[in-house]
Amino acid sequence: MGLEERRKREKENRKNAILKAARKLFFDKGFKHVTVESIARKAELSKGSVYLYFKSKEEIYTHILLSDIDKFHKTVAGLLEEGLNASDKLMSLANTYAGFFINDRELFRIMMNYMLNINHMNLPEEIDRQIVTATNKTANIIEEIFHMGIESGEFPPYIDLRQKRNAIWGLLNGTISLHLFTGSEEKREERILATIKTGVNTFLRGMRTPSGKGV
Repeated sequence: MGLEERRKREKENRKNAILKAARKLFFDKGFKHVTVESIARKAELSKGSVYLYFKSKEEIYTHILLSDIDKFHKTVAGLLEEGLNASDKLMSLANTYAGFFINDRELFRIMMNYMLNINHMNLPEEIDRQIVTATNKTANIIEEIFHMGIESGEFPPYIDLRQKRNAIWGLLNGTISLHLFTGSEEKREERILATIKTGVNTFLRGMRTPSGKGV
């Protein structure tokens, strides 16, 4: 390995150490109570070293959220192209969404903390806009699935797309929030997925047109 390649790898390792330490601190303490100094201490680096990679705590927080949310969207990128009806697409998305956060609880708590405290975090407007745009991507996919269901005749044409989207979005996040950090560990995933399946199926049965396919 050449000197330049070694330096590049060392820089990448330090950057990853900073993000890993920050992720853990944001998960444990929330955004407000984390400082660049505490991140540096957790990463076993100097405060100055952190500033070589990131301008602020806000930039670190944004990097974590945006990069991890992007990973999720890559996992569902082909969902809209799959040969499934709208109901099956919605269930597939719901299971993928739940599974992603079951395996990454830190990100879920960080994301929920952002959503619940957006008005108290005092992030720069541009950063807020980036995060909101990223988190809304999943909600927009849900809305697109409902739109496909209307076009195919599976769902009635008079439904309020935004309202239905928000209802499913709330069902997913509410179910995960309720069970992700409580109860028996060995049955946690099963309980979350079963609750989401029941909730989504019940929701769909209530809105499907008489000629629409059953679940």
